[in-house]
Amino acid sequence: MRRIAAVLLVGLTLLAACSSDGGGVVATDDATTPTEKPGAIIPPPSQVVEPEGVQTFTGLEQTHVDTPVDYPQNPPVGGPHNPQWQTCAFYDKPIMKERGVHSMEHGAVWITYTPGLPAAQLDILKELQAAGKEVLVTPYEGLPSPLVATAWGKQLTLQTADDPKLVQFVQYFDDGPQTPETNTPCAQGVTETVG
Repeated sequence: MRRIAAVLLVGLTLLAACSSDGGGVVATDDATTPTEKPGAIIPPPSQVVEPEGVQTFTGLEQTHVDTPVDYPQNPPVGGPHNPQWQTCAFYDKPIMKERGVHSMEHGAVWITYTPGLPAAQLDILKELQAAGKEVLVTPYEGLPSPLVATAWGKQLTLQTADDPKLVQFVQYFDDGPQTPETNTPCAQGVTETVG
């Protein structure tokens, strides 16, 4: 428990030290009525480096589709997506993956977690979401590891939320250099969940 607290404290201290005033979105239990609240802006990518172990995917389509998409990666790293994006928030229910992909096109880091993740791990994810600029956190069935951090064309598998590489991933890729549509928020999207 001390290790989790220490890693989170170091990560959040780095976020706060390099931040300016900004806003975040927190969703209610059913993620239907998000409310604005203050949050830290993650420092620009030039102040941090890409963590080791990140996979890169290229040639991703950016078309809008109204149908389900069969993505080659699980969870998806980009590609065709729903015309509506998902509001960046912490969700305790799954979302349409096509909307999560649209949020990533807007610069979001999408952190997916295995349903049933321990409460202490979820608390870390909630704090990380609140501290970020464009961070989306949702449960996701069938992950290759307990946690997967994804940004457009980038993906990192993780065993625990207190892994320092998770904070580093968010710092580097939150509205980072991989973003097709920089400075396009994933606020004011949809908050619907599935299941």
